[in-house]
Amino acid sequence: MDALILSRIQFGANISFHILFPTITIAMGWMLLSFKLLYNRTGDEAWMAAYRFWVKVFALSFALGVVSGITMSFQFGTNWPGFMERVGNIAGPLLAYEVMTAFFLEAVFLGIMLFGWNKVPGWLHTLATFLVAFGTTMSAFWILVLNSWMHTPAGFEMRDGVAHATNWLEIIFNPSMPYRLTHMLLASGLTCAFLIAGLSAFRMLIGDPSREPRTTFRWSVWVAAALIPAQILAGDMHGLNTLEHQPQKVAAMEGHWETGPADLVLFAIPNQEERRNDFEIAIPNGASLILKHSLDGEVQGLNDFVAEDGTVMHPPVAPVFWSFRVMVATGFAMLALSWGAAFLMWRRRTAAGLNPWLLRAFVPMAFSGWVATLAGWYTTEIGRQPWLVQGVVTVKEAVADVPAGMVLSTLVMYLVVYVALILAYVTMLFVLAHRAARGELAPELVRSGAAPVAVAAE
Repeated sequence: MDALILSRIQFGANISFHILFPTITIAMGWMLLSFKLLYNRTGDEAWMAAYRFWVKVFALSFALGVVSGITMSFQFGTNWPGFMERVGNIAGPLLAYEVMTAFFLEAVFLGIMLFGWNKVPGWLHTLATFLVAFGTTMSAFWILVLNSWMHTPAGFEMRDGVAHATNWLEIIFNPSMPYRLTHMLLASGLTCAFLIAGLSAFRMLIGDPSREPRTTFRWSVWVAAALIPAQILAGDMHGLNTLEHQPQKVAAMEGHWETGPADLVLFAIPNQEERRNDFEIAIPNGASLILKHSLDGEVQGLNDFVAEDGTVMHPPVAPVFWSFRVMVATGFAMLALSWGAAFLMWRRRTAAGLNPWLLRAFVPMAFSGWVATLAGWYTTEIGRQPWLVQGVVTVKEAVADVPAGMVLSTLVMYLVVYVALILAYVTMLFVLAHRAARGELAPELVRSGAAPVAVAAE
């Protein structure tokens, strides 16, 4: 493999690892705020216990997200200098806005949120939680602005091969930004909800006697059940926007080769060499109905994006095709499980009445949000190939001129570190769950005067 492919794999590995943690913390801040507000309103100590447990998960996730984000930003210079040379006048300010408006806000109030819960007035701690949650969302906003602009660039002009801003409002509110931002925020909410539900179910299964995991399980299931239909709707709207601005990506997602009415392909093995699908199982004209709202709707095919000289200007089909289906399948699994659990809780009015097999189903689904997020991210980013910024600069034009061996050596080191960190992270979550189930976190709550009911009874 040459330096270009290796650099793409390296950046893909970096961003795949990095995105796991903001996907949790963006929504976790708001979940923690909801726990705190519910405690302030009801006085139910289970909500304070939930806050104290999940703020540890937030802190761990936040730390890993920051560290991995720094290494990713370095690669703009080490692996992709052409990116900043060509579009740095736009990308640089957007990244700076993220630091000034979001990261500073998080950094200032994170200490109060983590360590000031029994040292500052309650209203100040609640305010700090809100500001940290707001900061994580603002961080996502600016990053998604830049990413959306790379897919649907607007508000700029090229001078001597360099992009210069002409309208910052058009840059920020570019055509795909509202859809991409909404889709990502909902993905974060679902990732967080299923993580909380999964670990809470695990704690119930190992015999945690406190009310906290039952309370957080109920809350997270209702949140997930409310968010998943909104995410399906947002995903459909995002797909229609993508069809308008990046039809080649949608054609790859659907495995659609010839322009005309498109079948909804349920299963196939895309054959890019022969430009057809093998072993295809499809619903006739189904994709046209979804994308064009008409059975006879014409959808542009992949063969329209091959130049006369044979140059392919559409993304590699198989990765986009399969990652899209993994995302969709995971989403429908989330829908079925969250709605099934919500229905049973509504019927029985309690999480404790759920069957153990349903609780066991939530444990592996604790990380289903990661699967869906990564699959969706691969669909989006691989689907932009061969462009780095759509229609402006290709990945080949932006890659650094460095030996392939150098990129390979750093890639191997990154992968080793990332595998070790992700295993340590997942292990620590279950260690924390075991500690909470054994009541080892209770003394902190007793000292604060916020003893859970189970502890007070002892």
